[in-house]
Amino acid sequence: MLYLYGTLMVLCVILGSGISVNPPWFENITTGLFRSPGDILIGGIFPINELTSNLSERVKPDDIHCNRINSYGLSISLVMKYCVDEINAKPDLLPGIKLGFESFDTCQQPSVVIWPVLQFLTKEATEEMDITCNYTDYKPRVIAIVGPNNSELVPVIGKLIGFFLMPLISYGATSDVFSDKETFPSFMRTVPSDRWQALAMVQLLKQFGWNWVSVVGSDDEYGQKGQRQFSSMANEESICVAYQGLIPVYSNPEETIKEILDRIVEAKVGVVVVFSLPKPARDFFTEVIKRNMTGVWVASTAWALNDGVSSLPGINTIGTVVAFADITRPLDLFTPYVRELFTKIEKERQALSLPQSGTPISPLDNPCPACSQVTQANVSMVEINLVQRSAFSVYTAVYCVAHALHDLLGCNASNCAVDPKTQNVYPWQLLQKLRNVSMNISGISFKFDSEGNPNFGYDILQWNFTGSTVNFKVLGYFYQNLTIQTHEIKWHTANSKVPASTCSSNCEVGQVRRVKGFHSCCFDCIDCKEGTYLNRTDDIQCTLCPVGKWSTFRSTHCVYPVYTYLDWPHFESIGIMFGGILLLASHAWVGFHFFRNRGTSMVKIAGGPLSGITLLCLMAQCASLVLFLGQPNDIACRLQQPLNTFFPSVALSVILSSSIQIVCVTEFPEKCPDHLSNLRERVSWFVVLGCCGVQAGLCGWYVQDGPTLTQYVASLEVNYVTRFLRCPVEPLLNFGLMIGFNVVLALLSFMSTFMALKPHGQYNLARDITISSLIYCVTWVMFIPTYTSLNDKYKSVAQAVVSLGSNFGLTATYFIPKCQLLVKQPELNTDDHFRTFLEGPPPPENPPETPSETTTEQTTTE
Repeated sequence: MLYLYGTLMVLCVILGSGISVNPPWFENITTGLFRSPGDILIGGIFPINELTSNLSERVKPDDIHCNRINSYGLSISLVMKYCVDEINAKPDLLPGIKLGFESFDTCQQPSVVIWPVLQFLTKEATEEMDITCNYTDYKPRVIAIVGPNNSELVPVIGKLIGFFLMPLISYGATSDVFSDKETFPSFMRTVPSDRWQALAMVQLLKQFGWNWVSVVGSDDEYGQKGQRQFSSMANEESICVAYQGLIPVYSNPEETIKEILDRIVEAKVGVVVVFSLPKPARDFFTEVIKRNMTGVWVASTAWALNDGVSSLPGINTIGTVVAFADITRPLDLFTPYVRELFTKIEKERQALSLPQSGTPISPLDNPCPACSQVTQANVSMVEINLVQRSAFSVYTAVYCVAHALHDLLGCNASNCAVDPKTQNVYPWQLLQKLRNVSMNISGISFKFDSEGNPNFGYDILQWNFTGSTVNFKVLGYFYQNLTIQTHEIKWHTANSKVPASTCSSNCEVGQVRRVKGFHSCCFDCIDCKEGTYLNRTDDIQCTLCPVGKWSTFRSTHCVYPVYTYLDWPHFESIGIMFGGILLLASHAWVGFHFFRNRGTSMVKIAGGPLSGITLLCLMAQCASLVLFLGQPNDIACRLQQPLNTFFPSVALSVILSSSIQIVCVTEFPEKCPDHLSNLRERVSWFVVLGCCGVQAGLCGWYVQDGPTLTQYVASLEVNYVTRFLRCPVEPLLNFGLMIGFNVVLALLSFMSTFMALKPHGQYNLARDITISSLIYCVTWVMFIPTYTSLNDKYKSVAQAVVSLGSNFGLTATYFIPKCQLLVKQPELNTDDHFRTFLEGPPPPENPPETPSETTTEQTTTE
């Protein structure tokens, strides 16, 4: 155990000491900040100083003064020196070859950057440039140029350098214009094109549902092009740009910025995209802070990490800043390298103790004369976040040149096949190798595409304010597609709720947008009515449903209709079946007693065998009501109405035959006895068969003229999604005639018996017929207005219920009284009690003689 503990302690000491010790090649660092001799030179252009001259007063093409040090530009120029020294310290990248460099100041001015470029193009080891028609064998001072840092300078030098096909590898120029290889054939870069940045911004807006934004850019190549690209891509994704403004770069921007902010406030946007260089962005946000404006600010790479903007007093009050920054990797040795370099410069300066010269020095000789006074205290300038993130782009650019030289010179791990000391190597040859370079740098697999753009994208950052300082928190990344941790964002709104930035609220499902004004994002939401639907989310009007389909209110699609019916489990169906079962039980009870008392007087006057047929038909009608239940089909629909009307016709025709007998008994008492037997048998059958024949004819006509269920459904105009499907009751005339015929039979029976007198001391058969026929008539007459006012579902229910009711009425008023007599007063079931209806009315008795008539008769006799 002690051995293991001691081993771990030793390892910790070794590793800890290794981390704190600088690599051996640091001992060979030279103190020349901007030059290092070598077998092959690389040129570098950096914004080492800031302009101090007034260009508007310039009348001669003399020196332009840039006497104020730009700490950011100086810091990234040191990255090139660091990188070249690191490459030279590697024995296997360019073995036996020393790489050198020369760095110059651009002052971030087009009129300044042309000087170092002309210097780079001079013939090797001279300050002269040959004028010739063919520069194939022309060997300039440097083999490639790293820079510039922004898009404003590339148009000035890019075409000139492209003429020589000298590689120009920018670490900061992002304008997509430079992807055009016809115009800028030798331009390459280690930062993504603004086309990708614009696409990333659009995807960010879509991620949070922001479709009403403003875009502000700096009035230069970078801002103008970025603004145009963003606006174009936003329009393709239905994101509306409410306002676009440009901040002047070369003149006083104050009044323009005030106007821009006024227009932003008028547009009522919650999100502003700022595609600007650092200085215009600083001026813009200075005014934003004065106005106490808050919102979501989307920062482009040019100013996203700029200390000049993030250190503005009050910057923490502007709201939420979501920034895009080039994907980077830390250079762990860079800060120790600069510390070692400045230590050596400080020691060298103390050792020489040279007084500062007052003689002006040309920028081409020394871009930064004051830099000889750097000390350890100045190391902090390379530790700021912007420098640390930008350093990787410069580092990658220099390594791309080194790897391309490795291929061009035919190098392996120990030597190179081509010696640049004795053999000429030309920039155009290096350009061909650069286009195909592929390397792994700090864990990133790097290569250029056909347009000279790198194969990586951006980090997405948020500015987190802690007091007056700003920390940059990585939220996600973008390469072709956006990946972001939305829950990590701290919004400036109450409860950190995602702020809204829309002209109009999103329409709900099934609503189309009716644009108002000139922006497609400002609209009214119009509901899609029934029979129309929202086909696509970007439709401006609802689409009609195709024939045979329908849609509901505010629908997104049309559907084929769904048909419902009186299914067996429905409570209406259960009620009808329950009533039918009770009625069938009543029929069975009546039939039982009639069969038991067959041949008796009661059964004879009720119709004899015809009464049994009547009961069977009433039972059949009751059973036929099942045709109203369950899923309809062609056969069931063909039988439904005919059976429901034919069976009652049989029963009513039997009752009518009994009514005819009563008419004969009451109206023709003298002749009745001779014909009553014939009426009860032959005439009754004739009446029943005749009535049934007429009803059968009506039913056949109904079936012949009426459509099948299939034909009926096919003929329906679909303007519904769900509909109750019942058997077609067509033609209505035929349907009415069938029901009307039964009502006529009942009415004839009623009219035949309602005035009939009750035979003295005998059963009143006329009463049963009168009441039963009246109930049947009233039931079906009331059914007509009720039926016409109901929907399809309740029409079927109503007809089934009325059929049950009329059936029950006939049973209860015609048969039940007779059964009651059979059960409770069987002694009355005799011929005497029914003699009038069996044999006819008795002959009238002679009236008694009066006393006066007797006296007269006696007198006459005498």
